[in-house]
Amino acid sequence: MTYAYIRQMPHFAYLSEQQRNILSFALEHKLEIDKEVVEYSSKNVLLDQRKEFESFMQRIDNGDTLIIFSFKVLSDKAEEIIKVINCILSHGATLYVCNPPRIINAQTKIIDVFPLLNDIRQAQQEKTNQIGRPKGSRSSSKFDVYHSRIMEMLKAGMSVSAIARALEVRRSSLKDYIESRGLKELAGGSWIKVLPTVKNIDNVLLICPFEHQEKNKKGKVV
Repeated sequence: MTYAYIRQMPHFAYLSEQQRNILSFALEHKLEIDKEVVEYSSKNVLLDQRKEFESFMQRIDNGDTLIIFSFKVLSDKAEEIIKVINCILSHGATLYVCNPPRIINAQTKIIDVFPLLNDIRQAQQEKTNQIGRPKGSRSSSKFDVYHSRIMEMLKAGMSVSAIARALEVRRSSLKDYIESRGLKELAGGSWIKVLPTVKNIDNVLLICPFEHQEKNKKGKVV
């Protein structure tokens, strides 16, 4: 199974931009995408708080392929990215990164990934030291909390006016939000959201932190 995985979060590339880059990358590398998965986040949260992502990680199986726009889609923290990469590799899966182009599989040495993660560490430090919003980033919006509902209604063919009435918001403001984030273009694609189904993990090497947590929960006596 080949998954294209994108994530909406503050101050990062639009979903539509991630999608375009992944599709272009897949064509270049002759990869056929079976499922496209999106994670909605109105703010950055710690890895262990991203329950839908946890379910998705537990779904990955031996021989699967995961394509992402950049390492930052996984997390903006280097130590969390390492955990996710270890989880992917422990399942016998392959990770393709579009920007910068990178293929990570069982033959990859984690030490080769460190320079890229150091760049993320440096960017995080610079962001902490900056005053105000980073140049070139997009600001959050009051509509971010409705993002999932807006996408569902757009995919159902509802007009902007109808969506505005359903959400009880101003049409002009909603229209600007939809256009600025390319949501109509995104909704018009073959977007498939994988349901959070957790597979049996008894025989999986517990390198993945998500599975370690799940095993501990199952081992507790109620």
